[in-house]
Amino acid sequence: MTLTIAERGDMDTPQESLAGVSPSRSHAGGVEARQGAWQQSVDSLLRVAIEQTTEGVIITDVQGVITYVNPAFESMSGYRKSEVVGQTPRVLQSGEHEAAFYRQLWETISTGKVWRGRFVNRSRDGARYVVDATITPVRDADGHITHYVSLQRDVTREVQLEEQYRQSQKMEVLGQLTAGIAHDFNNVLTAVNGYAELMQTQLSSDHPAHDMALKLLRAGQRGADLVRQLLVFSRKQVNRPQVLNVNALIIEMEIMLQRIIGEHIQLSTRLAQDLWLIKADPAQIEQVVVNLVVNARDAMPHGGHLSIETANVVLDQHYVSTHLEAHPGDYVALIVSDNGVGMTPEVKLHLFEPFFTTKGRGKGTGLGLATVYGIVKQHGGSIWVYSEPNIGTTFKIYLPRLQEEEQFTACGEATERVCGGREAILLVEDDPSVRDLTELILRRHGYTVLSAENGREALRLAREHPGRIDLLLSDIVLPDISAIMLTEQLKRFHPRLKILYMSGYGYEVIARYVPTIGHVTLLQKPFSSMDLARQVRNVLDAPAASDVRDGLSIPTRAPGHPGKKPDSHAPWHRLPRYPHTPDMLRPPLK
Repeated sequence: MTLTIAERGDMDTPQESLAGVSPSRSHAGGVEARQGAWQQSVDSLLRVAIEQTTEGVIITDVQGVITYVNPAFESMSGYRKSEVVGQTPRVLQSGEHEAAFYRQLWETISTGKVWRGRFVNRSRDGARYVVDATITPVRDADGHITHYVSLQRDVTREVQLEEQYRQSQKMEVLGQLTAGIAHDFNNVLTAVNGYAELMQTQLSSDHPAHDMALKLLRAGQRGADLVRQLLVFSRKQVNRPQVLNVNALIIEMEIMLQRIIGEHIQLSTRLAQDLWLIKADPAQIEQVVVNLVVNARDAMPHGGHLSIETANVVLDQHYVSTHLEAHPGDYVALIVSDNGVGMTPEVKLHLFEPFFTTKGRGKGTGLGLATVYGIVKQHGGSIWVYSEPNIGTTFKIYLPRLQEEEQFTACGEATERVCGGREAILLVEDDPSVRDLTELILRRHGYTVLSAENGREALRLAREHPGRIDLLLSDIVLPDISAIMLTEQLKRFHPRLKILYMSGYGYEVIARYVPTIGHVTLLQKPFSSMDLARQVRNVLDAPAASDVRDGLSIPTRAPGHPGKKPDSHAPWHRLPRYPHTPDMLRPPLK
């Protein structure tokens, strides 16, 4: 096809000579030569511009047969010009669009109108990419359509970013909603687990209800683990590390894992003898194993082999020099391998990015491996993936070995006898079941307990109490006044009062939205009677001005107001039961 641009100007208007004689033939020939050279220059410029533009250009005839594509199209689609010229754009169809989509397109351009829209195309290697396209009819001198020109801009990256933003907004709202639900659900679990624990300790082992109480307690503990696993996606869970043998965890999970992968996949384990211990949250490490196993299962839709291995590993300087995120030292290795479809280098590059998934729409959140990465990093470990297409994938996770002195401390904590005391404790909790249970546990450990269901009742009890009050044990969320305001007022007439807050919200929610006075300790719901007694004793025994290290320290400043004493009357001190949006919990703009 030849593109010709014609302009009217001085060159195509015959000029008269001074004597009134028409120009000579030689002069006319010179004008035509200059016109021809100028036209060739313009045509050459157009060709160069089309060849060098970053937008893909496709030219077809009226039947839709491709007659030309530019280098940008070749780069975008992976097809060479020789492979597509003579074919139709159907070679790019990905199956994303229905027949009605293409009918509407042809109805538009065949009537001489310009069509604008978005294609999801398939490249030569099978990958999908998104283009914004404009298709314009080309007419001859008589006005008949002879060709169509399509200009295409690759917007794949922009679409991915938009989708990630929408997903992140959805997860933010979901995280806030889940945090509110978890607060009330943890109140229920605190009562269920607490009374089940008391029943189990009071009944003899041969009592018919003893085994029932034990099963009830285990069910409640699984419910508490479920809440924390729900919160792991928004990083609002509290990390509860303890001494852990990874081998024992895998053995306990083996039956469940086999159910997850199904009968068409063979599961094998190779667990190292004398495996070193680690200090980790068992529920989170279990989450890591489950997510990796599910990922392997999805990579083997027609069956295959999945193996889980453990090993004691020493990472030396040579290894660290080639794996920048690793640190030298002793580690427990957790290795999950499959012989599934494997991954391309491009997929591996984005593997741990939130919301990245190779699964079809609606079949994956893209958070599974991102969660694995976050948990491993939170435990001071590292993760590496080795994969080849059509061969398989291996994930290697390295978790720091528990040092001997830490093992001794952990065992000592696990076996120590929790002591009570004679101090006076002001208990403030609006949930009756949690309040009654907590009061019962504290009284059993010898404490004097003043029990209140809200802040105003707590202030009344504190004023009427003739003696000293040693500890305020209060839920963060109270129905009338904030726990922070209550603390301030109580310290006016009980200046040596120590503080222990409890909450069903995740720690990061509390740390973000609830400023406090000084460093205090947070008791996370649901808690056992042992947790409660130990934490109360630790706070009471700690020096008045020190930070209680085995608790969770809450920041002292209001977010966005460094150095400014928070306003205890501000409404954002109170976390709503079911926060609707993140902005509802943020301090008002000044």
